[in-house]
Amino acid sequence: QVQLVESGGGLVQAGGSLRLACAASGRTFSNYAMAWFRQAPGKEREFVAYINWSSANTYYADSVKGRFTISRDNAENTVSLQMNSLKPEDTAVYYCAAARTSVLLATSRINAQAYAYWGQGTQVTVSS
Repeated sequence: QVQLVESGGGLVQAGGSLRLACAASGRTFSNYAMAWFRQAPGKEREFVAYINWSSANTYYADSVKGRFTISRDNAENTVSLQMNSLKPEDTAVYYCAAARTSVLLATSRINAQAYAYWGQGTQVTVSS
């Protein structure tokens, strides 16, 4: 079992930045591929960013590519999402997720069903 706790959300103006953090506990953190998803009101949960166990492989949704950066620190059991140049359409609840494996195939990493463990979410609101 893995427990995930997100932090760092808040209210920011368009063009601003936020850094989300996800603290993991319970099992060997480096065994898990990690991702961030988000869900806006009235919309389905959508993939944001992925990172494999070693940080050698990252992948981003087109909507955030070039603005968001995912990273992890296996020694500290944390995964982060640096969000720059924020837009009002980035407003959502952001969720940290862990897969049961250290690497996910390209066809799986964007699917919420590939992740077994989820945090409670943190709200990000971007004002125009």
